[in-house]
Amino acid sequence: MGNSYAGQLKSARFEEALHNSIEASLRSSGGDPQPVFTQLYLEPDQYPSNLQDIKPKIDLSMRPDLSSHVLVNCKSSNSIDDMDDEDDSDTSSPPLPYLQGPPPDGCCTVDGFCQAGKDLRLVSMATESIEVPTGFELVGAKSPSIPEHILVCAVDKRFLPDENGKNALLGFSGNCVGCGEKGFRYFTEFSNHINLKLSTQPKKQKHLKYYLVKNSQGGLCKGTLICWKDCKTRPFSGSASSSKPSSSSSLSSKENGDTNGHSPSPFPLSGESSSAMSSGPPKKRHRGWHPTSLVPVPATAVPVPAIRPLTCSPVSGVIQPQPITAGETVIIPDNLLNSSGVRPVLLIGQGTLPYFFGNVGDLVVSPLLVSCYKGRELNEKTLTSLGMSASHLLTTETMILLTLQYLARLGTEQIPLREEFEQIILKAMLCGPTGPPVSPAQLPWLARMEASVSGGCVQVLVSHGSLGEGISESLRSLSETPPQQQQCLPNYVLIICTSKSGANEFCVLVLGKYQSRALAESMLTTNEFLKEISYELITGKVSVLASHFQSTSLGDNMDKQLVRYQRKRKGDDGFQIHPPQLSVARSLLSQVCAIADSGSQSLDLGRFCKVDFLILVPPSHVLVHQTVQRIQQSGVLIDLGIEEASLALQKSDKYVVRLDAEVHTKMEAFMRKVKQNPYTLFVLIHDNSHVDLTSALSGSVCHGELQGLADRVVNCPEVLEAINLLVLQVSCFPFTLQSRQSRISTQNEVHWPNTDDLASPKDLVYFGLKDYSSSLQWGVASPILRCDDAFERMVKTLLERHPHLHSMVIRSYLLIQQYTEALMALTAAPSLRDHVTPQTLAMVEDLLSVPGRSRHGCGHMLLVRVPSLQLARLAQERLEEARDKLGLQYRFAVLLGSPAAEISLPVHFCARLRAWRGCKDEEWVPHSYEDLEGLPCIVILTGKDPLGETFPRSLKYCDLRLIDSSYLTRTALEQEVGLACSYVTRRVIPEMKTPVGREERPTDDERISGETADHDELQMELERPPSNASAATRTSGSTTENGVSSSSVLDKPSSHSELSSSRNIMDSCSSPVRFKQECDSQAPSSSATSSFSSASSSSSSSSSPGAQRPSQSTQAPRECSRAQVFPRTAVLSRAAYALLAPEALGQPSSASLLPHADVAWSSPLRPPVPHALGGAEQSLYYRQWTTARQHHADYEGPAVPHPRRLLLSGPPQVGKTGAYLQFLRILFRMLIRLLEVDVYDEEELEEDVQDKSKAPSASGPQWPDVEDIRKLPFDLYPRDPKFRYASPVYADRMPKTLNAGIKLAEEELPKRNTVSVRLSLFAAHNAFHRCEQCHHYSEPAPAAQLSDCTFHAFTFCSSMLGEEVQLHFIIPKAKEPHFVFSQQGSHLESMRLPLISDKSGMLKSPIFTPTTGRQEHGLLNIYHAMEGAEHLHILVVKQYEMPLYRKYWPNHILLVLPAMFNNSGVGAARFMIKELSYHNLELERNRQEEQGLKRQDVWPFIVMMDDSCVLWNAHQPGPEGNSEVMNVSLKSVLQHMEATPKISLYAMCGLRKWSSALSSQAPTSPFSRCHLHDLIMLNVDLTQNVQYDLNRFTCEEVDFNLRANSSGLLLCRFNRFSIMKKHIPIGGHKDFLIKPKLMRLEAPVRVCASQYVCAPDSEHTLLSAPAQFLLEKFLQSCSHRLFPLALCNSANPVLSIDSYLNLGPQTCYMSSRPHSVNVDHQGVMFSGLLLYLCDSFVVSSLLKKFNFLKGATLCVICQDRSSLRQTIVRLELEDEWQFRLRDEFQTANCSEDRPLYFLTGRHI
Repeated sequence: MGNSYAGQLKSARFEEALHNSIEASLRSSGGDPQPVFTQLYLEPDQYPSNLQDIKPKIDLSMRPDLSSHVLVNCKSSNSIDDMDDEDDSDTSSPPLPYLQGPPPDGCCTVDGFCQAGKDLRLVSMATESIEVPTGFELVGAKSPSIPEHILVCAVDKRFLPDENGKNALLGFSGNCVGCGEKGFRYFTEFSNHINLKLSTQPKKQKHLKYYLVKNSQGGLCKGTLICWKDCKTRPFSGSASSSKPSSSSSLSSKENGDTNGHSPSPFPLSGESSSAMSSGPPKKRHRGWHPTSLVPVPATAVPVPAIRPLTCSPVSGVIQPQPITAGETVIIPDNLLNSSGVRPVLLIGQGTLPYFFGNVGDLVVSPLLVSCYKGRELNEKTLTSLGMSASHLLTTETMILLTLQYLARLGTEQIPLREEFEQIILKAMLCGPTGPPVSPAQLPWLARMEASVSGGCVQVLVSHGSLGEGISESLRSLSETPPQQQQCLPNYVLIICTSKSGANEFCVLVLGKYQSRALAESMLTTNEFLKEISYELITGKVSVLASHFQSTSLGDNMDKQLVRYQRKRKGDDGFQIHPPQLSVARSLLSQVCAIADSGSQSLDLGRFCKVDFLILVPPSHVLVHQTVQRIQQSGVLIDLGIEEASLALQKSDKYVVRLDAEVHTKMEAFMRKVKQNPYTLFVLIHDNSHVDLTSALSGSVCHGELQGLADRVVNCPEVLEAINLLVLQVSCFPFTLQSRQSRISTQNEVHWPNTDDLASPKDLVYFGLKDYSSSLQWGVASPILRCDDAFERMVKTLLERHPHLHSMVIRSYLLIQQYTEALMALTAAPSLRDHVTPQTLAMVEDLLSVPGRSRHGCGHMLLVRVPSLQLARLAQERLEEARDKLGLQYRFAVLLGSPAAEISLPVHFCARLRAWRGCKDEEWVPHSYEDLEGLPCIVILTGKDPLGETFPRSLKYCDLRLIDSSYLTRTALEQEVGLACSYVTRRVIPEMKTPVGREERPTDDERISGETADHDELQMELERPPSNASAATRTSGSTTENGVSSSSVLDKPSSHSELSSSRNIMDSCSSPVRFKQECDSQAPSSSATSSFSSASSSSSSSSSPGAQRPSQSTQAPRECSRAQVFPRTAVLSRAAYALLAPEALGQPSSASLLPHADVAWSSPLRPPVPHALGGAEQSLYYRQWTTARQHHADYEGPAVPHPRRLLLSGPPQVGKTGAYLQFLRILFRMLIRLLEVDVYDEEELEEDVQDKSKAPSASGPQWPDVEDIRKLPFDLYPRDPKFRYASPVYADRMPKTLNAGIKLAEEELPKRNTVSVRLSLFAAHNAFHRCEQCHHYSEPAPAAQLSDCTFHAFTFCSSMLGEEVQLHFIIPKAKEPHFVFSQQGSHLESMRLPLISDKSGMLKSPIFTPTTGRQEHGLLNIYHAMEGAEHLHILVVKQYEMPLYRKYWPNHILLVLPAMFNNSGVGAARFMIKELSYHNLELERNRQEEQGLKRQDVWPFIVMMDDSCVLWNAHQPGPEGNSEVMNVSLKSVLQHMEATPKISLYAMCGLRKWSSALSSQAPTSPFSRCHLHDLIMLNVDLTQNVQYDLNRFTCEEVDFNLRANSSGLLLCRFNRFSIMKKHIPIGGHKDFLIKPKLMRLEAPVRVCASQYVCAPDSEHTLLSAPAQFLLEKFLQSCSHRLFPLALCNSANPVLSIDSYLNLGPQTCYMSSRPHSVNVDHQGVMFSGLLLYLCDSFVVSSLLKKFNFLKGATLCVICQDRSSLRQTIVRLELEDEWQFRLRDEFQTANCSEDRPLYFLTGRHI
């Protein structure tokens, strides 16, 4: 073989080794068997009987102290390093290489130099330039001859471990950095070359110590230690040799560890360690090797178990080893398992364990409790978090006594649980010492006293030499005890040894048959024990067991056949969403919005207009079909607009993908869609995401399933980086997603609500795991959660007879026999009844008898959980064979429920289901378990885990008797019991029952009215958009209660006839049910009642509550819809029952277990799990106290959670699928809402006079004629709907009572009517809008800085202000062409204006938008409204807001108002815009006149537009006399108005405000002469002498319009265009918060409108608000107090001179200016007079022209008290008006805020 180290080989030995290697490969989960040649040639000492066959060379190379059993190097180990170096020695190296000959002559042998004479010492090489090949690493080697130096070496990274001590390949590859020689393949060879001069076998683990790194100066220096030990010492791994594997030590004897849940597997069971033949450690490439023993232990002579503790937490730091003597060894007796029937389990305690030799396969070493003893290794931070300090730490003696107390109190069928003992230790530490400490001398007798209370179950053995002596003595006693006396042996032996230093060491030897088997099996993972079962079946080890169960012959005596039933089932329930699902969907949506609002730029919802999705499910065909059905019935594809209604059914399957070998192709197609549709928000839903979270690097084919696929898909870079992709992980057991390394933020978790307020309709409530546990307190004779004690007794007997077999194999064969004999006992052989457990008999009797009592043959489903596929197939074959031979082949079906296969059902059962469903399709076959509703059947559910399939409501029993101590993690256990969870009728639960005496069964009328009520009608527009989806996507005969993977059963008949038909069908299923405690009593088959739960064997016609169960089914015979829905019955093993039904408080429950096999506890001591609290609290707990294991997908996850990943967690079968489908729907609805906007929808106020402009006109001119407009009367009254609630003074439609009207005026204004409309292509947008077309418009270029804008001052003299005004422009570089600068380029001279005659098609008018408080929400992006055309848009902002607007709108021109206007209203902004524009017009006229153009040719118009204008519409006459509305752009509207003939003759042009009524009305005249608002085109030339009131906050436009009209100017409204205004709740004058000037209270104080004014010099509360604002608000709300005669009196209006204040829509405005145009007031008696800041044009003679009612009110408003008195005197008001001193008022400002004063009087 090219290898001279091993001797000749006899064929017999080769065949034996080959056979054992094949066996080992069958068991190996790593899929990498130990090479047989390595065993044969490289371990010559393994077979002492064959030593004579080995060449003499071997004898020469063997040490004298080498024995047939022991290590190759059995010298005293000085450290754990030495010990573990034995473990990792390379099997690829030649044996005993350190005995090779001397080096070649002439070579350098100086220490620190290589044989070529080159210096390798770090001190010499630190500054040298060393070439390191790709894939190599510089490491430092230690030489024993020069310990003060480090030698520099280059080693291939693949042969070095990672930071966790894992994944180093065996072997070696290195280069010499001194002489440059490369390609050393053996470390032995390399160590010789670099002159390590070793006296022991060279091992890389022992001599390669450090990584070498470069420091800040670039020099080479010593780095971190190479982590050979997984950051801690190895467990009991073997050395270079082991005993010859016997049948008990090879993997065939996997009895060596049967299943449980803690973790690791003992040597023969571990497919992750090296093969059964190998004595050395497993190869590094076997990912399952988890050396996590936490105590210093010596290398053993055998691989006593390759432990993989699922419950052992990693403890940081390296434990200092203790010296071990070579003589401390224990020889395991031969045939220990065969002779005693026990494979002992050694629980590691504290101290040094011996080497083990001999029959090591019969001993299992477990680290189960070792972490509990490591309290002293906890850091101070952890202790503080637990409320402890170092003084609370327990002594070894105390821990020994606590261990004894714990073991003594365990029942005979209980095993130690790490989590339970950890809480005992924690409580003891928290209580502190209660007395003097126990001394080592006192310990033995105290320990024996503690053990004495156990009745012999626990014994104490004190050894004075070593722990090995105690272990050896205990094993010897076990092997020598006769079988008939073995029942006298203790279950636990606690061995105590007092070391020479005085410290006590201890360990526990488990000898109990049940306890040792359960502990050993609990060390296996699910994959491992399924592999062990498979091995036992393949190798024929079960033949003895199989023959044991062949004792009964089956006869074919029964010829009964089931009658074929026909029933029609019509009607179809729509997809319903119930309150809990709706609440969860909203929570998910809320969280998505929170991500978008977080400011992290992770999600920009504003860019999406569609939603698409893909659902990933575990590899189950049934689950795929089930989810596809949910999608079809929900109509979500049509509601999202991604599929046509006609194709939705056929294309539903494209949206569900199994995580199997084909997932990559489908995911690639999905990710292509994601990249190609950046404006679609995709949601990747990972359902049942806890099932496979193996990392892609660790993934493999395990038990026939691919692992690591979910990690490859969900965590791939493309998914993580796609900004238009959300990942939603859905799980009923999310614990494995909630470790310290979780990829999901705690804020992104949504937990299912558990409040009764969200109960589903029809009085159904969810019945889950906690409810099953609490049901044991109901006090019923036949509980729904039960343990079959008779079955457990049979199992115990068989386990003792067959110690070599895995307990699940034994349980399975027994279960098959039980069902077989139950069938026989109920048909052909009644004498077998005594041999069948009552529970089995009751379930089979129910299966057989109920269809006979049903008119249509409707029956129950019995679910039997068999995780092993081979055992499940065996069960199916045996039960079908028994059924057929007994003639029951038409009575019930036997199905194998395998994830990897479709449902296979005999033809006659398919025909029956089709008939029940009324299905005409002869090709129809059931695809999901829900399709089996009502079919009597046994479903044998196989697979490693339940994968979330939903079962029909006819499921009555869940047989979980095979789920035993192999399931000791929370997820593994609870997901099995989760199969039974469902929705039940509230009244069947004792705590929720109706009051005594009330009939529980509703009458027909009650039922009809109750069931037809619309329980879950969704009123919110977000919940479900209008769609025909449900009707379009329903399949024949299907009902969808809520379309969830676990939906509640909420059938909703749509008609009385439908209910009647379903009632008839229902009656055949079972009789109505009333609650009854004595459930096991005999009941005649004709009984009108049915018992609450399934009966035991004493009931010949047992009850059938399962027929009324709430199936989560979407397709179920309606016969079940009438009856009450009962919980399913779950039958458990004793081990599972003990955890789900703890007998007393303080006992561990399933929630206390390790949450998942893929995580580990981060600390041995921690607070108890808060399982009584909600999911959020449990998540925080697991995130603090668990860490992901190395093979977990989150192990090397990112440091921070992914921002676009969410987690939905909820109990099993609660309705999560329906919830996330509803989430998709409302997410899409919300995105549509983001593309919609609320606009005001209010009709104009009615007119008093007939407006001639409203004469219908089918068609008219496009532009107005100046003469025609002049002929039109000006409508003085403001028709804008916002004046509807302005003031009660002139409102014609007053409330019925005066007080109501006054209250309406003084309280907050009611919300104005709005309607949601879809944004068009021409909409204006706010700062949140993002799109590819306009990003350059609103966003700065990547290289642009704020400094790219230029600041320019613009100064002019305002005649109105009487002083110079300086404005500032901020002009981006790109907008400078719109302006004229001086030749030096620094001085702004003017803003360019076009000519009237310009025909270029460009927009002529500059657009000014005054805005305040709306830098984010103002609609300042008019790119789309202008169709992308060039335009000049200027934002007019206050000085203090300039930085904010500049930040959000960096590409806009800003006009900054002077600081004096910081507290002013919009009137000041309009005033300055108009003043600036006129001054600019004059400048432009002068400039262009110099160029030879006429002054009159310069364009005189500007556009003033509000920041809430969003859409523009054109109205055209419709065919039916109405108006057709079409969205148009702002550009087209403005260009149309600019093209008006003789445009320069108009002072103002504008648009009407849109309302929905416009489309239904007949077209009005195309033009009106009336008030203009919101968007106006203003001629600044004609209006030169008409000014805006710069003091005004409201109504400034009406005031200006009235001024302009009285000056004889033309105002024209284009009625063919309308403008939509968005409702923006913030900004504008709304931001003026009126509050007290001096706030004494922190809480905000509401100030009513009547407090806005006060008497001068009073002690009234002064307010912090502008005086003008207070006055306007006071008049708006309280004008009825000033002018009581005007209230509800439009015939006698209030006269207002030269100003319009907000007193209502019918104010009588009069201008005092000469030659002004005023209304005819002859004959009008006015009820009041308002003089507001009147100027010199108002004179006494003017006022005397008007007539007033007696008692009419006068209100004179002035800037101060002095001018107020002067005005009274100047106007001679006291002649006709009576004044009183108490009638003087001021606005409630302090004097420095310059309040306004007013005086009221009465007409004489």
